[in-house]
Amino acid sequence: MLEEVVSALNLKSGDVVLDATVGSGGHAGEILKKILPDGKLIGLDADPSILKIAEENLKNFIDAFKLINENFKNLDIILSKENIKNINAILFDLGISSYQIEDKYRGFSIKENARLDMRMDPRLKITAYDIVNNYTEKELSDIIMQFGEDRLHNRISRYIVEERSKKTIETTYDLAAIIHKAVGFRYKRTRIDPATRTFQAIRIAVNNELDALEEGLKKAVAWLDVGGRIVIISFHSLEDRIVKNLFKGYAGLGILKIITKKPIRPSGEEVRLNPRSRSSRLRVAERI
Repeated sequence: MLEEVVSALNLKSGDVVLDATVGSGGHAGEILKKILPDGKLIGLDADPSILKIAEENLKNFIDAFKLINENFKNLDIILSKENIKNINAILFDLGISSYQIEDKYRGFSIKENARLDMRMDPRLKITAYDIVNNYTEKELSDIIMQFGEDRLHNRISRYIVEERSKKTIETTYDLAAIIHKAVGFRYKRTRIDPATRTFQAIRIAVNNELDALEEGLKKAVAWLDVGGRIVIISFHSLEDRIVKNLFKGYAGLGILKIITKKPIRPSGEEVRLNPRSRSSRLRVAERI
């Protein structure tokens, strides 16, 4: 939803913009076109490898941006170090990027056989391997229930614990096979792989995504200048619920005005061209 994002941010020349999840720089490039010649963009990402791609993609805008390898939950520290007092527009494009999914060495994808990792930031100590092989059955069940919303969480966690008692669960294929065995033949013909929810849950747990989102959004609102826009793209109900509730709470306090009463969804054409966009939801609010 590139056009929708740029429009929603309500940008003008000279704006200072925070792209809290800069990724490979797709949104950042279009934002920079709108805020030049006097604007500045700060791009954050927890994944250092993707920042190298962004640096290359944004090379035509040299001196107009700064990319920093940091989780957006620490955006206040970063902005203070950069001597930035207020931000005119903020973008959060949540979830996992195509680059990360397609990197077969990261362990995010069910379709690629890789060691269980799932860290967006390699500096994190806990990996998917640690969770799958060391957490108790109840801890696993809670993670799959809370972050995957899978009604078979008890059964899946029991199968994981049983299988790892025989052999360490090393790879994404190992884990997916166990989940397929746990859910049974009834789910093998579904459109979405039955291991998807468990993989999502473990990834969220590894990266502490939901707590980071809530912390980051609160800090972002505090840094947003009056009249500034904050735009959030979420990809599952857990993220969207946090965004919706925070926006509603700040609106009730007279701090934000909600611009999108209902989330904007991608067009049919965009979903056709980019199937991964089908679950995205875009919400917009303005500081008052």
